[in-house]
Amino acid sequence: MKRDKIFFKTFGCRTNIYDTELIKSYVKDYDITNDEDTADVVVVNSCTVTNGADSGVRSYINGLKKRGVKVVLTGCGAVSKGKELYDKNGIFGVIGASEKSKINELLSNNSRFFELGNLNSIDKNIVTNYENHTKAFIKIQEGCNFACSYCIIPSVRGKSRSMDENSIINEAKILASNGYNELVLTGTNIGSYGKDSGSSLGKLLYKLGRISGIKRIRLGSIEPSQIDDDFREILKEPWLERHLHIALQHTSQAMLSIMRRRNQAFKDLELFCELRELGFALGTDFIVGHPGESDDIWEDALINFKKFPLTHIHAFIYSPRNNTYSSTLKQDVNGAVAKQRLKTLKDIVLQNNIDFRRENSIPLQILVEQKNGDFFEGSDQFYNKVKISSDKDISKEWVEIKNYKIRDDANYAEI
Repeated sequence: MKRDKIFFKTFGCRTNIYDTELIKSYVKDYDITNDEDTADVVVVNSCTVTNGADSGVRSYINGLKKRGVKVVLTGCGAVSKGKELYDKNGIFGVIGASEKSKINELLSNNSRFFELGNLNSIDKNIVTNYENHTKAFIKIQEGCNFACSYCIIPSVRGKSRSMDENSIINEAKILASNGYNELVLTGTNIGSYGKDSGSSLGKLLYKLGRISGIKRIRLGSIEPSQIDDDFREILKEPWLERHLHIALQHTSQAMLSIMRRRNQAFKDLELFCELRELGFALGTDFIVGHPGESDDIWEDALINFKKFPLTHIHAFIYSPRNNTYSSTLKQDVNGAVAKQRLKTLKDIVLQNNIDFRRENSIPLQILVEQKNGDFFEGSDQFYNKVKISSDKDISKEWVEIKNYKIRDDANYAEI
């Protein structure tokens, strides 16, 4: 008897990449396919962090509906938009984070379902293999206890809760034995790890770094306030990626207060300068156009921003999310102005990145991830892209590059 085929489409963050692989492990009665066009069922693991994220998911689902496939929605958008898409768009199913282990049973019943569950669950299973990935992701915590005025994520992911440390260590050992030398720690707010269990991110990292076979550990986004003494203890470890992504969101103290952020602009600058002295490339998130971002506040932010030794940035224009405090404020920043502010920040960081690469022209350690056109591509220890020309197939290999050309978009080399 021919079995139906199921395809997984993942939007958004690294946590969703992990969750998709975990959901796949629960599928028993369907054949998982990498060819979307042959699928009878498509599971959409969604992101809802911005209006643009919602629009992308909705547009993708509308395209699937035209083809007549069964659509199952999961991820953050299942909580924020699931009921609407279920009732009005007629998708086949909606499944929340706590119910994902039921996916095989729900699909096998062959009737529409809406199973959101709760926001208190902790994953019991682990992921031991990543198809189509050279590095492995480990989710170490779920949820967030912060209450930033603009953010919908705590309402769709729940309060912060940490995964069991022994389970994380075991998962990492299995992944290492399966050939994954680079681990990426992910979660909703990974710097909160251990706050509910008497541990900390720094302590966990120390134990993970001691596992045989692990060459590099990369972190998702952390908050400035979460770089504590335990974390500082591991900053010089050779297995820690020399890049940290620390979420600022803004560099004006007045705006940070409006956003109900916990970080303070002057302390943030001290921290970033400290880390830069240790040789780290530094990235951040930044929201432009948030309500209250007056010309004076922007000028103050820009003056401060130029002082930060930033080499990477994920900057975006504010979009109001329902049921957040910021959405009740007057939307008083012109869209064209916000776009120009966004471009200004990106241009500054691009030049910073080029300068950083010129100042740190040292041997680069790269895990080659894929071939794209004429070049093999990967990221070095500073999370900068490297494009390599080679007659050999070096996919999924670790290579050291000593001679390379520094260009605006990437470093280029031949081996």
